[in-house]
Amino acid sequence: MEWYLPVIWAALIGTAVALYVVLDGFDLGVGILFPFAKEDHERDQIVASIAPFWDGNETWLILGGGGLWVAFPRAYAVIMPAFYLPMIVMLLALVFRGVAFEFRTVANTSKKYWNAAFAGGSIVAALAQGLILGGLVQGVKVENGAFAGGAFDFATPFAALCALGVTAGYALLGATWLVMKTEGAVANRARAHAKPLLGVVLVFMGIVSLWTPLSIPRIAERWFSTPNIFFLWPVPVMTALVAYLAWRWLEAGRDIPPFLAAIALFMLGYLGLAISVFPYLVPPSLTVWQTAAAPASQVFMLIGTVGLLPIILGYIVFVYWLFRGKVREGEGYH
Repeated sequence: MEWYLPVIWAALIGTAVALYVVLDGFDLGVGILFPFAKEDHERDQIVASIAPFWDGNETWLILGGGGLWVAFPRAYAVIMPAFYLPMIVMLLALVFRGVAFEFRTVANTSKKYWNAAFAGGSIVAALAQGLILGGLVQGVKVENGAFAGGAFDFATPFAALCALGVTAGYALLGATWLVMKTEGAVANRARAHAKPLLGVVLVFMGIVSLWTPLSIPRIAERWFSTPNIFFLWPVPVMTALVAYLAWRWLEAGRDIPPFLAAIALFMLGYLGLAISVFPYLVPPSLTVWQTAAAPASQVFMLIGTVGLLPIILGYIVFVYWLFRGKVREGEGYH
């Protein structure tokens, strides 16, 4: 097997997941913060800020899941049964959230229920994604190349911690998005929410950064053995620097930089997790090479992906450019 093909596919899937986390993360975060809006016109302004983007953001979830199925079928066959419950809950929450997003704009007497559904779907989806992340990092029980654990193996204190951390992180992305995209009371409240959320996210990142090496020897060896430690120390240092800059920018009343800083925090955390688990696609036993499909299958799908990916990226850039600027109270996209 050509050793580089699984690495290319791992990079593509990793990029798709990172784009999903950032792009769908901020609109899930907006939903998480939705209950804090005081008036219905504020909720309309919040929804208008993500209206042109939210459904396209989930494209990357499809690419990540579909890429895993095509390029790493053995990993897909292990991960899916290991996380059936949180995945089903996540998908149902995303569907329910999407329905609520559309129905609340035309509902009259039932609008408050759709508002609750939009917020609830966002929170449940974020929690489910955190449970999947925590369960995967902690490790999946595999015997003879198949999942050998129980339906609730993912339900651990570490996974619960990751679920809360991901939810707080999405809320931070949502708050900084609203700072960047809205004006008036919504933006002011979002800025006030972003400051404590930044502290909460840093606490969760710190706990996870300590918990993983203390409880998982392979991760401790990856980070603290020599010469690795000399190459990896910039990651936590950069995280602290970005967090400091985010706080300063929020204090200074800046609009765009806090959102970029929140994205950078997510990417640094994502990089840290990638460093901790690579080359295992199913920690701690199955690597990208052990779970890869036949080279011919990977090459065939890679040709199509390389052709379509620039079109998708170009469309997304165009949409974000077209709908740039702030959404004021009473405005919307039709």
